[in-house]
Amino acid sequence: MPSSASRRQFLLHSGGGIGGLALAQLLSSGEGSAATTDRPLAPKPSHFPGRARRVIYLFMHGGPSHMDLWDPKTDLQKYSGKPLPESFGSVMTRRDVARNPLLGPIKPFHKHGQSGLEISEFLPHLAELADDLCVVRSCHGDSVNHPQSVYQMNTGSILMGKPSLGSWVAYGLGTENQNMPAFVVLPDPGGGLKGGPPAWGSGFLPATYQGTTMRPGSNPILNLNPQESITPERQRRVLEAIRRFNGEHLAQRDFDDELNARVRSYELAFRMQSAAPGLVDISRESEATRRLYGIDEKHTREFGTRCLLARRMIESGVRFVQLYSGNTTGWDAHKDVLKNHNHYCGATDKPVAGLLRDLKARGLLEDTLVIWGGEFGRMPMSEQGTGRDHNPWGYSVVMAGAGVTGGTAYGSTDAIGLRAEDRPVHVHDLHATWLHLLGIDHEQLTYLHNGRKDRLTDVAGKVVHDILG
Repeated sequence: MPSSASRRQFLLHSGGGIGGLALAQLLSSGEGSAATTDRPLAPKPSHFPGRARRVIYLFMHGGPSHMDLWDPKTDLQKYSGKPLPESFGSVMTRRDVARNPLLGPIKPFHKHGQSGLEISEFLPHLAELADDLCVVRSCHGDSVNHPQSVYQMNTGSILMGKPSLGSWVAYGLGTENQNMPAFVVLPDPGGGLKGGPPAWGSGFLPATYQGTTMRPGSNPILNLNPQESITPERQRRVLEAIRRFNGEHLAQRDFDDELNARVRSYELAFRMQSAAPGLVDISRESEATRRLYGIDEKHTREFGTRCLLARRMIESGVRFVQLYSGNTTGWDAHKDVLKNHNHYCGATDKPVAGLLRDLKARGLLEDTLVIWGGEFGRMPMSEQGTGRDHNPWGYSVVMAGAGVTGGTAYGSTDAIGLRAEDRPVHVHDLHATWLHLLGIDHEQLTYLHNGRKDRLTDVAGKVVHDILG
């Protein structure tokens, strides 16, 4: 057996280790498509047959109001303008709104579809698809603040630095398109996500699995393409130099995960220069498709375009796509729920319904899990007269697609929408269920970190089997 020193020398002289060899193969390929010897994003088998192959996560940043959208509360209407009854106990809020009068639902609810699922007038287009939707009305989390709740919905923890759901899925299943990342994020162009990029970060997982942000247009990934003055040959020489320097560095170490991830990122970026622009080019989509997503209307054009991109990406083999709706403030309706939700529902309702219709027509909804939800809901008490404060104790998350029973409402909050009451579903339970639909046992998807087998659901999480068909 050769010594460690001789092995390192061999790797050094042969191209700089596994990552370097892979990059050398890439650079020697005219199309940049040669297979690498180390493919962390290669498709991996699931623990058991899953109903879903891929996920589209529509994240409504800011906290949409569940009792104004998905969770009808007749008692809240009945007691509107009156103080919170003592029977509901003390309430922890950020701004001491517990003393404020209750605020009734802003718009009426109606029954829709054969299921009779009740949905607010805020969402007329999604209401037409009621029989495809599963509304979990008894969700709850652990923080009243935006950043912590954003982290928890995305990573399972209120603390920064944990791997995101998309990263865990990429780690567990890989991708079906080696020319694209396994996990793509389409942020709101207004920016300002509370908590920032750690919401789609890889945490302690290798950097290969972190979310890659993209946007519509000819330049989908900032700084991906070289400057016009840099010829392909010059770029090739630069990449070869990077490979050589990284190889020399890596050869002095038996294994450096961060460096290997960096090398692999160069490989993927090289391939994406060809794949990504074509994937985000919607110019060849039919006018009917563009109308379906609301791209022909000013108010729905932006989010509709990103929804269409999400369909194109999962259709091309991307495993996990996440869209964010809401800028710095987003759905955070402290002052005026009506004005805020008219704007954001108006911008997203038709595009999301169009996405679901398109996926269904193409046969993709059968094995695509679509998730709609924010970091928490809102309080039944008023704030500033017509607004509502944050509520992590009870809110709704909506699902459609692979393995989900449509036309159903699971669980409930109490009579006024304050707390999850019947069949409460914690964030860990949501994550366990989503992984289950992908064929992943959340207790078996682990990564050794600081001497502990860490996982998305920590030491908790139960699959909500009652919502699965």
